[in-house]
Amino acid sequence: MDKLLIRGGRQLHGEVQISGAKNAALPEMCAALLTREPVHLQNVPRLQDVATMRRVLDNMGVQTQTHGERGGMSFHAVDSIEPEAPYELVKTMRASVLALGPLLARFGRAKVSLPGGCAIGSRPVDQHIKGLIAMGAEITVEHGYMIARLPEGRTRLKGARIATDMVTVTGTENFLMAATLAEGETILENAAQEPEIPDLAEMLIKMGAKIEGHGTSRIRIQGVAQLHGCTHQVVADRIEAGTFLCAVSATGGDVVLKHGRAEHLEAVIEKLRDAGAAITALDGGIRIQSSGRLKAQPFRTTEYPGFPTDMQAQFMALNCISHGTAKVTETIFENRFMHVNEMVRLGANIQIDGKVAVVQGVEKLSGATVMATDLRASASLVIAGLVADGETVVDRIYHLDRGYDQMEAKLRGLGADIERMK
Repeated sequence: MDKLLIRGGRQLHGEVQISGAKNAALPEMCAALLTREPVHLQNVPRLQDVATMRRVLDNMGVQTQTHGERGGMSFHAVDSIEPEAPYELVKTMRASVLALGPLLARFGRAKVSLPGGCAIGSRPVDQHIKGLIAMGAEITVEHGYMIARLPEGRTRLKGARIATDMVTVTGTENFLMAATLAEGETILENAAQEPEIPDLAEMLIKMGAKIEGHGTSRIRIQGVAQLHGCTHQVVADRIEAGTFLCAVSATGGDVVLKHGRAEHLEAVIEKLRDAGAAITALDGGIRIQSSGRLKAQPFRTTEYPGFPTDMQAQFMALNCISHGTAKVTETIFENRFMHVNEMVRLGANIQIDGKVAVVQGVEKLSGATVMATDLRASASLVIAGLVADGETVVDRIYHLDRGYDQMEAKLRGLGADIERMK
């Protein structure tokens, strides 16, 4: 099992390329199921979850191909697809549920394993099931699988008004894809607004879909009889960009994040500026400059455009070595403070009370062996290791590989002393 060895204490300088967003690439790979024509994606990140989704599509009979050095992939979902995503392939990836809507919309049936993924709390699929039932599907859960079909005599889903009980990103994506081929109009109320959703919508529009309101809480889709192929570039990963912003803020330095989108990170950037970092939005990137210890910042995670839960652990790592005390409130997922015990091993001063963590900044952290518990926790421990005295070993970094494209190589390119150990 791979580990990262980090020798802390170096500032970061230079340029780093921000990869395509995993959370955009995965639904866009599934969107290829909606058409019998080839779909070409560019800027697809080289991640474990992407490789797993490709195996899922390969197993169905989708013809997939990698091309070029810049994350090019092609998908050709011919008519002879077997619309099933088995447990053996998707047990480690909750995004498998994104195949349900496209398969049902085009083929009229689907068998998709209940998803797995990070152990950061309950992520129920009941909202997906309720929404697709509202569109006319018949869905049962049997032996760990969601089995969906259209009623006898129907060849297409039907448009519906879907108002989810909570904001759900994958639910919005599933309904958005399914509605493109449904009869009539579908209206999504309480829709998620994360940048990955309008990126998916723009791809679907290129394929011939009729969509309005994407990027707002109310999306309107007029179904069409069929979609065609397209070429689409995956939007830059705002969470990877935010992670590097926190890393440079913690270590000090001057870095340009190429392809970073400042408008997708307004809540995080505002907090970093309040902490004392200098951040400039560039044409085609973001520049961050930081020196000395920053000021700890309180924040509360919430749905986009608020402070993202996927940035909570990384910003907490910055707070750990900042001046002052800050309260961090996690409102999205339970069990998302699992990195705290590992931070404490490095010398952090953190107290937890339910959904609130109180972080008292310390002057320095001390290197130790720590264990990653989920994807973003992994990134937070890397940031902590970059500023800790001595050597830090981060174990179980397969979590990191699920969401960051060659993170240690990118950090090395900025001057960090970090290496992967087998």
